[in-house]
Amino acid sequence: MKRLQITVLGGTGFVGTQLVCRFAQLGHGLRVLTRDPMAARHLAVLPDVQRLRVDVHHTESLRRAIDGSDVVINLVGILNEKGDTGRGFELAHAELTRKALDACIETGVSRYLHMSALGADVSAPSHYLRSKGVAERHVRNSSTTLDWTIFRPSVIFGAADSLLNRFAALLRLSGGFIPLARANARFAPVWVADVVRAFELALHGGATSRQSYDLCGPEIMTLRELVRYTGEISGTTARVLPLPDALGRAQALVMDFVPGKPFSSDNYRSLTVDNVCRENGFTRLGIVPTGLRTIAPTYLRRPSR
Repeated sequence: MKRLQITVLGGTGFVGTQLVCRFAQLGHGLRVLTRDPMAARHLAVLPDVQRLRVDVHHTESLRRAIDGSDVVINLVGILNEKGDTGRGFELAHAELTRKALDACIETGVSRYLHMSALGADVSAPSHYLRSKGVAERHVRNSSTTLDWTIFRPSVIFGAADSLLNRFAALLRLSGGFIPLARANARFAPVWVADVVRAFELALHGGATSRQSYDLCGPEIMTLRELVRYTGEISGTTARVLPLPDALGRAQALVMDFVPGKPFSSDNYRSLTVDNVCRENGFTRLGIVPTGLRTIAPTYLRRPSR
């Protein structure tokens, strides 16, 4: 396999860490752009991984950091913003994507891989999904000189996830009792390693050129089932109280003002859209996705007595 110089935006997070580790293992050179190199110190032991202090929102700094890359991968995403205006989502998702695309075109980068989200659409009900939809539109409308691929995963799980680990922590904190908005919202949880494998297969373009892939795991679960299953394997029996929509919206409104925003009005609006695939892109990629029930017990275990 040809060695590539790959620049990663969002390379210090959950998915980014797994992706950078895998691509370093394959022998590629990587640049991880971050405002705080200390946030990427866990990547320092990897060969051929540069941690570059860059304000990715500064156009010229981004252009310089990307220059010389064979591939640029944009994994940047936020689940909440300060306030509820949509501006934070617009900056993180849509505007940064536009800047990254412009930088790729200006510096002659030929390949761009983009992390979106299942349900992203310019007409979606939440700021999160709408801004992701705008970002996708920027990618699809970019210059014909730039070859791109978009990935749209359902919720992602894995050892360091903020999905099951957060539910497990909330269950321990609450003694297992949890009032749940949109308890019947549906998901097809996807393993982080399968997502990274999809990016790996798309590095060189080919059949993945100018394609979009919805990525879903083999199991469809409601939010209530996810919480109950998390409790089952983490040792805290979950007593879920499904909330009517009016109370769910009220819960989200209150949580808007809780530090760290464990839940928000925008999260609530995103939950009104089922997070499942009509056509699973893993099939087109030749990947057999691994189920949540296979992996989750390996990192969510009952506490030893």
